[in-house]
Parts: sequence; structure tokens; C-alpha cells
Amino acid sequence: MRIYDIIEKKKRGGELSNEEICYAVKGYVSDKIPDYQIAALLMAIYFQGMSDQELYNLTDCMAKSGETADLSQIDGIKVDKHSTGGVGDKTTLAVAPLVAACGGKVAKMSGRGLGFTGGTIDKLESIPGMQTALNQKQFFEMVNRLGLAVIGQSADIAPADKKLYALRDVTATVDSIPLIAASIMSKKLAAGSDKIVLDVTVGSGAFMKNLEDAITLAEKMVVIGEKAGREMVAILTNMDVPLGIAVGNDIEMIEAVEMLQGNGPEDFREICHTFAREMLVLSGQGTEEECDKMLREAIKSGAGLKKLADMVAEQGGDSTYIYHTEKFPKAKYSLDFVAEQDGYVVKMDTEQCGKTAVMLGAGRETKDSLIDSAAGIRFFKKTGQKVRKGDILATLYASKENILAPALSFLKDAYQFGQKQPEPQKNILAKVTKDRVILY
Repeated sequence: MRIYDIIEKKKRGGELSNEEICYAVKGYVSDKIPDYQIAALLMAIYFQGMSDQELYNLTDCMAKSGETADLSQIDGIKVDKHSTGGVGDKTTLAVAPLVAACGGKVAKMSGRGLGFTGGTIDKLESIPGMQTALNQKQFFEMVNRLGLAVIGQSADIAPADKKLYALRDVTATVDSIPLIAASIMSKKLAAGSDKIVLDVTVGSGAFMKNLEDAITLAEKMVVIGEKAGREMVAILTNMDVPLGIAVGNDIEMIEAVEMLQGNGPEDFREICHTFAREMLVLSGQGTEEECDKMLREAIKSGAGLKKLADMVAEQGGDSTYIYHTEKFPKAKYSLDFVAEQDGYVVKMDTEQCGKTAVMLGAGRETKDSLIDSAAGIRFFKKTGQKVRKGDILATLYASKENILAPALSFLKDAYQFGQKQPEPQKNILAKVTKDRVILY
């Protein structure tokens, strides 16, 4: 078998066999096939696409290129959630404890933030003492005992994805839907959960900028999961505005706690409730109506909040921060973004909002960038809301005073104002299962 022949076959629209795909993936991971030939194959896939069977074979081979988690030592059905990324996306911090409080088992491996999207692990590590690196025995025991653990993704999970993504990034093939689907699902399959709920974000702060492409991506990922024996649901959510009002590690932790207390922004509450319900239904906890009732009770009784505090304590963190969020350190400097005219916020460039948070120190520009957990932005006026001259639209937080003014100037360009109120935006846009697509 020769990689040249595999490239030629795909270039001409042929369907690659499992053996051909695995030959290419394994050869690249082991450095037996050079970058330039895999780059040619990626470009052929970009233009020719992949059949569902090809896509499953690629994902399966990528998933098996490194460690795969066998969660059979954890009792019951294991349910996972994954987001394709966004700005202000702290849903795991609230959803996972709620699901565990209602009887679900969440053995979650999460990532760090890079670029304008935040990472769950960075947010958790803003709590003093919080350990996100557990060995397998600790991880399994904790989920069996508590129903929940959130740890960092092992470097040995799907190493083929890391190499292929780095190559896609420099060969203009990042935006290939089959390659995106394989990248995401290879890590999810390797993580080992039985059931998976996907949050496919759509809009200016997401990788998928329009609904049509997002549905296609969701369908591809659901097909991959189902072929691998995982029950799958994908929910498409609006990322044309930041989620909630907080963007930044400490303040997003605080907002997650507020949601578990029954407070916080309406859009964040709705999305958390939707995902928690879907995860509970998949894990066999009841009907949608029964799971809705359980979730409301878990919030009202404080069981969801207690589950988050217990998880933090079990992983070495100071759980008093969950009950006393005032203990999170405040940024040394802040600057308000003040409205200069009356009208409405008619549009926000959410990616630019996320990049502003990175400028302030809340995110990473490179893998080695340091995070300032106190840095970030609170948004008080978002798309569709009426504003008056002098209103505070947002407040920026940073540990260095000299970065506030340029960050504010950058953020101002993310807003568009007008005199006519825009149409209301939905938070939940669609649901994709193996059988159908439901538009909301």
C-alpha cells in the first residue's frame, strides 16, 4: 500500500477503505508518512468530502491512535456533554453537578481554552487547590462515589487529532466539516462514555457561522457516534451573543454558582436546563417531564450546588469558594463601556468579544500563555436590548491598567447600534438525533 495511491484515489472522488484510512493515520502518527503527503490527502478530503462510512473509519482510527478510556468499572450509564466552543460557555460547570444530583453519572474529560474560546479546566483551576489531573483509579472511584468528576484531557487521548489539527491549521483545511466532525468525535469516543449530548454552537462566536452548516456538522457527529454504539443527541445553540453575562474564569465560575442557586441570566439558565434534561433522559432517569421536575428540585433544594462543592472538595479545591463566591479575587483595575447614544444593540460580533477577553488576560493567544483568572468582561446590554446614553454596556476587568483602554476600543467595534429593535433571538435553535432534525 502506498500513500500516493490513497491520495490519488481520494483526489478522484473514490471511497477509501478502512485499511487505507488507518494506513494514512498510523503512518502519520508514527512519522513514517511526511506532512506534505498528509496535507495533500487533507486537501483532497476538503474538496471531495467523505462518505459516512469513511468518516466513521477515520474517527475510529484517530480515537484508537492513543489511550482509550474503559469506563466499565464505573457503575451505570455514563453520559457526557461536549461543546464545539464559544464565548462565555460555562455550561459544564452547572450542568454536570445537576445531572449528578439527579442520579446521572458524569465522567468528564474537559479541555483548556485556546484563542477566543474558554476552557472548563481553566475555570475550575481558578479555585485554589483544585486538581484536574487524577489517575484512573481516583477518577473511577470518584465518579462511583459522587456521580461526577471533571478532569483534564490526557495528552495521550487521540494523539492523531493533535497532529492532524496542527497540520489543518496551516494548510487551510480547518473548516472541512468531515474533518471537524472526526476531530471532535475521536476525542469523545476515546473518552469512553455510553451516551453523548453535543452542544453545537452557531453564530459569530462559534466555529459554525450559519445554521445550515451547523446542522450538517451535527448530523455527521451523530452518525459517527451511533455507528460506534453511542446514543447521541445534538442541540444547536445560539452563539451570536456571548452566553450569559460573564466572560472570564473567576466570574464564569461565579455565574455557574448563581445558576445552581436558581439565579443568573435567563439564556444561561435555559441552555443549562436543556442540556441537563437531555443527559438525564439519555441516562435513563425518566421522561422529559420527570427530568424537568428533578432538575427544578435539585436547584430549589441546593442539591446541585452541593454536588459542585463536593466535587471541588474531592479534587482538592477550597469548596468554601462555592458557597462564598465573594472569596474569588477581584481584578485590580476595571473600565466601563458607556453608551454614547440612545437606541438598541442590533448586533454583536461575539468572536471579537472573546478576543477582547483574551487581550485582558482571560484567555490564551498561544498554548503557553498564562491565564489571569480575575480578568474578563461582564456584559450588561446585549443584542436586542434598549440602551440610553450613559448606560453601562459592559465592564472590563484586568490586572494591568494599561491594557484596558486598547481592549475597550477593540470591544466597541464588536457592537452595532440602531434605532429599530431587532427580532428576538432564540437560545436553542435545533435538535438533531439519528432519526430527525427538529427546528425551533
